[in-house]
Amino acid sequence: MSRVLIVVGVALMAAAVLFLVGRGEESDGERASSTIAGILADRDGDGALERAPGEPLLDRTELAPADRVIRTLATLGQISDAHVRDEESPARAVALDRLGSPFSSTFRPHEALSTQVLTASVRSLNRLDPDAVLVTGDLIDSAQANELDQAFGVLEGGLVTPDTGAPGYHGPQAAASADPFVYRPDLDAPRHPGLLASAQRRFNSPGLNAPWYVAPGNHDLLVQGEAPPSTALGELAVGDRALSEIDRDTEIPDAFSPGVVDSVLSNGLPGKTVVVQADPRRRHLGATEATRRLRSASNSEGRLARLDHSFDVGSNLRMVVLDVVNRAGGSDGEVQSDQVAWLRSELAKAGERHVMVVSHQPLASSDEGESALAVLDESPQVIAALSGHTHRSSIEPRRSKAGGYWLIGTPSLADYPQQARALKLVETEGGGVALETWMIDTAPGPLADTARDLAFLDAQGGRPGRAAGDRDDRNARLFR
Repeated sequence: MSRVLIVVGVALMAAAVLFLVGRGEESDGERASSTIAGILADRDGDGALERAPGEPLLDRTELAPADRVIRTLATLGQISDAHVRDEESPARAVALDRLGSPFSSTFRPHEALSTQVLTASVRSLNRLDPDAVLVTGDLIDSAQANELDQAFGVLEGGLVTPDTGAPGYHGPQAAASADPFVYRPDLDAPRHPGLLASAQRRFNSPGLNAPWYVAPGNHDLLVQGEAPPSTALGELAVGDRALSEIDRDTEIPDAFSPGVVDSVLSNGLPGKTVVVQADPRRRHLGATEATRRLRSASNSEGRLARLDHSFDVGSNLRMVVLDVVNRAGGSDGEVQSDQVAWLRSELAKAGERHVMVVSHQPLASSDEGESALAVLDESPQVIAALSGHTHRSSIEPRRSKAGGYWLIGTPSLADYPQQARALKLVETEGGGVALETWMIDTAPGPLADTARDLAFLDAQGGRPGRAAGDRDDRNARLFR
């Protein structure tokens, strides 16, 4: 993938430049975040996002007939896969991105703006005024302590310091970089002179106004979301050398895995390197410490080494959170036998309350996840199973003898469309319930808006990936 192919094409990039130069910053009143009110779309195919009519809720009746809504029982926000990252860290695997799967998401043209994007999402969700916010995993990108510090600064509110290492930007996107596979915003189209310098500046986040709860993701606990921290990886993260070009004869493993990564690094970095400023704040946390910090910062009182927990939203809704991260490594989720038993007991404790189950990886694609779904199939109180991980919007019905429930996936803030999800549990006239859900764009601001525009044009995670899903995967009223 050449530098030009980081975005969809030269013509599209040129159109985007004209669009961005002429747009300027909009006020909150000029662009609502709810996609019911309006959406951002490339209606004429020129590569530039523009305002378009909103997407009203579509009635989905696969599990129950439509009925008139009479009152709201609970309102939730969901943020998933923010991937707050130290884009200057020498432990990042940017040089592997050109190799294709499974390394195709190790670099993004907008990667320096992750804290600003998360902050813009926080601003949008605060306008929703939810009862609670769900953070469904991959809050950070590579299990680094400073990444978690930055993410907590955004969610809790206060001063956020994105810069790491030496002052200013010193990473693969610098103008001096000669790597043809990496987008340089100071020089390459669509040009954004000064973007990287702006991305390093301190800023204030308002923090979430609502209590937030977390389901850990693989990137929160594992290096690059794949490998448990090791001595070799840890030394690389806090060290002063970064890989800039891989030797052609280097044997690259099919995936990050225990032992294999250390073997590759046993004789040093496999290729050309550059000097960077060492930074001890980049240390890898390890699963135990990361889990403890997530538990302490959020309202999530997980049990033992896992972060399984439950909480009530008002008097009508019980949330049950499953931590399905495989501590041994790999991005796939795993459900353990004791978690299935715990899930069954939590459903029993819910009584007459409605239940939503939350995990990072979808249960349907997790190892032994069908065992957990079988427990949900038995409960008439379960109305939805929420997840992230796939970076895609999706809504699918799962039918069961107890009435069935909805499997809902929420996209990533790291990739286009960079949206959060709103969820409103409502009571219907006939005594049933429905789940109203719609997508929430990030609040307007020059850096977050630029991040979305670049994410849209990104050849790997942008519009070719169709991560926004189909029309009925986004804004819908799900009867149950």
